[in-house]
Amino acid sequence: MDQHIPILVVSSEFKNRFALRDILSREGWETICTSTVSECEELFNSQNIAIVFCERDLTDGTYRDILTMTRSRRRSVRLVVTSRLADWGEYLEALHDGAFDLIASPSQRVDVVRVIDQAQREDHRTFGSATVETAGAPAGGLS
Repeated sequence: MDQHIPILVVSSEFKNRFALRDILSREGWETICTSTVSECEELFNSQNIAIVFCERDLTDGTYRDILTMTRSRRRSVRLVVTSRLADWGEYLEALHDGAFDLIASPSQRVDVVRVIDQAQREDHRTFGSATVETAGAPAGGLS
């Protein structure tokens, strides 16, 4: 996967959006930030997105609406739900709905890097050398 494919951050709360963008930027990944489901739809029509970090509840919908959009794409899009509660029940619900993972919000660097590394490893196993790579992220995993 192209190294310049951005990671999409979707959160209605500026503070959470900024914190996640800051983590990703410090790790060298290109990010695009939005706050609504409708903005996501516009981006999916104009951008090639591989990974989405999406707040559980948005002002105009939920992560499930974003999942529905990702399923209609030809390319695989990994959706990571972010949640203040981030308990076991929410985690299982998100995975059941089709999310790739669920992490706490505000997000911690270690959780964000772990999720992206896991996506890279799974893609490497599935597609061989075609891994999830984003700006700054090495193909073989994260250091």
